[in-house]
Amino acid sequence: MSPEAGTEGLSAVTLQQFLEQLPPELKILHDGGNGSGTLRWVEPSELEDPTPYLLDGEFLLTSGLPFVGEGGTAPKKVDAYVGRLVRARVAALGFGLEPYFHSVPDAVLAACARHNLTLVQVPDTVPFAALGLKFSQLLESDKAKLLRHLADTNRQLMRAVLSARPEHELLAVLVQRVPVWATLVGADGRVRARAGAGPESAMLQPLLARLLAGSGPRVETDSLDLPGSALVFGHPLRSTRDANLGALILGSHSALTPAQNSVVSSAVGLLELLVRQRTSGSLAPSQLATALLLHPDSVMSGGTRHVNTLRDLLAQSTSSSRSAALRVVQGIKADAPAWPAGDSPVRELLQWRRMFDSKLVEVTDYGFAAITRLKVDDGLLAEVEKLGWRLAIGDATELAGLAAAHQRVTSLRSRVRTTGRSARVDDVSWSVAGLLGRDAGTMLAARLLEPVLNQDPERRDAQLLVLRTWLGENGSWDATAKALGLHRNSVRRQINALAELLEMDLNEAQVRAELWFALQFAADVSATAAASAPVQASQER
Repeated sequence: MSPEAGTEGLSAVTLQQFLEQLPPELKILHDGGNGSGTLRWVEPSELEDPTPYLLDGEFLLTSGLPFVGEGGTAPKKVDAYVGRLVRARVAALGFGLEPYFHSVPDAVLAACARHNLTLVQVPDTVPFAALGLKFSQLLESDKAKLLRHLADTNRQLMRAVLSARPEHELLAVLVQRVPVWATLVGADGRVRARAGAGPESAMLQPLLARLLAGSGPRVETDSLDLPGSALVFGHPLRSTRDANLGALILGSHSALTPAQNSVVSSAVGLLELLVRQRTSGSLAPSQLATALLLHPDSVMSGGTRHVNTLRDLLAQSTSSSRSAALRVVQGIKADAPAWPAGDSPVRELLQWRRMFDSKLVEVTDYGFAAITRLKVDDGLLAEVEKLGWRLAIGDATELAGLAAAHQRVTSLRSRVRTTGRSARVDDVSWSVAGLLGRDAGTMLAARLLEPVLNQDPERRDAQLLVLRTWLGENGSWDATAKALGLHRNSVRRQINALAELLEMDLNEAQVRAELWFALQFAADVSATAAASAPVQASQER
């Protein structure tokens, strides 16, 4: 790697920083007052004229060989040598003692003082290689510190993009990290966001006009006679087809460092992404939503061409084809952690968009709803459940059937919430008992039939058989008696006893219906009670 490549990055080491790191044996014989200047490299050379090979801001090292031989340390020769170094913008001269000189010649010291070139005496105990190594270490340390700073800045910029007011928050981070004021302008020339003490928008109009009139990547510059505005520069925000969607205008009291320009570039890229999403990006979902909001009946009553257009937009929004099957999925919070107070739903929305590969996602009061082309296999379901969510997963459908599919999924939501387990429309028996599910049905049976279920097993089973048969025969005494092989008066007496025990009016249709559903799960209640009895007995012992 060349010296230039090593230093033309985001980092910079000043001469003062380097001098402070040198061993104490080195002596500064003359301070040229340029300690704040950038030090480019540390370079040894014994040429009489090394300047053709030097870069601006180098620390030149010599052991005095140019002053050995004819002319030696004659003031005229030394003055010419130092003069060439100054004209080449050498930052400092390091003069090494031994093997040619035991001390820095007076002519060299006088010439450096006359031309105001920093002069450092290097003893023979400090090799030139050690000085080069120290500079490299300092440069790498400074680069590492700078890279950590840039990484932290980029994290803050990304966090700003995911906030409730991304453009305002992003500009706030930018002016905090870079000494600028910032103004974000839309394609209509109106200010969308500001940060820092910038000028009135009217003063930016000439620069803005050039930005919005041009094409391609570019930077337009200007200068204003205002504090912090000696340098004003603007970046256009462009669509993927090079349409001007707005501009970011910044102002500073001086030119920015490479590191600061890197932060500005990151901010411009993120703002461009935001404005593309708002204006030209993700066109299919916005077109589909607009069509359905303005013409909700168009899915059923629209012409073939219109419906096919909607199908195409739906396919683009779900990364699928026009003929691909779709599913409605609802996510219900189980033990999912709540998003931070005041946080926008953007991060949550982006998470579900990614997982279901769909732009059609809605954050709801119960969780979220999505339309996806994915079958939601066991792997995806496990990934969602690991985050503390449960899913109600719809059956395959197409555009015209989405509303009905949504209703079927919605009917599963209470079951998912009650059982704490995900459910698929395809796996559910479409009856009241099927929709209730085992857990909810068992709870219903335990609540309604508790007085009967608490009796000894023989009496319990007999009464449940009479009640189930009587309800199954629609309350017919004769049919129930025939089915059970009992006298009709015996059936009547047992049903009256059950009504009294349950404290219910069995003549009401709703009561009979609820008991019928509860009876479907009575055996599960009994099995659960039987399984827990040994455990309870052992605990009592």
